[in-house]
Amino acid sequence: MKLSIVVPAYNEEDRIGRMLVAYLGYFTERYGEDFELIVSVNGTVDRTEEVVRALQAAHPQLRMTVDPNPIGKGGAIMAGGAQARGDLIGFVDADGATPPEAFDDLVTHIGGAGLIIASRRLPGAVISPRQPWRRRFVSRVFNSLVRRLFKLKITDTQCGAKLMTAEAWRAIVPAIGLTKWAFDVDMLFKTRRAGYRIAEIPTTWHDISGSKIRIGRVSFQMLLAIVRLRLLYSPLKWVVALYDRLLGRVIVLEPVTK
Repeated sequence: MKLSIVVPAYNEEDRIGRMLVAYLGYFTERYGEDFELIVSVNGTVDRTEEVVRALQAAHPQLRMTVDPNPIGKGGAIMAGGAQARGDLIGFVDADGATPPEAFDDLVTHIGGAGLIIASRRLPGAVISPRQPWRRRFVSRVFNSLVRRLFKLKITDTQCGAKLMTAEAWRAIVPAIGLTKWAFDVDMLFKTRRAGYRIAEIPTTWHDISGSKIRIGRVSFQMLLAIVRLRLLYSPLKWVVALYDRLLGRVIVLEPVTK
């Protein structure tokens, strides 16, 4: 099988149906049965699971894993990825912000890289409508900190569309220990340390309504998460135990929301 796409989903009944219909139509026409969509439902209290099941009857390429607990974006990606059978394995957000054509660009351009990511910051990216200034500000500050702390020359670590070779995925993703705000950064950092090349291309991205993120709280949690991750990869990793004891409740794992 050529391609596996994991879709982490938490309380997405209002958005995931349109996203899946678009992806199933596009990739079925392009790849036939040589791809699969794996929806990784976690902690959902709405009808997300029922929406996916209704589509499965007509689409054998659509699979689903269900965890009753809110295991976060990273946990859901890891759970879905464990079931993936493709030569290329990636993930994309359930809201449909990344259109299927933009995700397919990752497949086309991965070349010899172990990991390719979509970027909303590179020249040539098409973003519509423009995000609110607070979200743009938080994103840029977060990315600047990541570049400084981890020496990652990546313009957009948090865009929700990434693709890896199956070899790189199985070497990297099961070893990721952080499944919330630092998941993507940990994936990128581990991939670089393992010697796989990382590629980045401009993407098309639509800001979809329905986000449940509270920017103020999330910004603080993102900062704490990447500081903790940096400590884990430093001679001061012993400090993490103290860090967790003092701040663990602040960065406690919560359901992924968009």
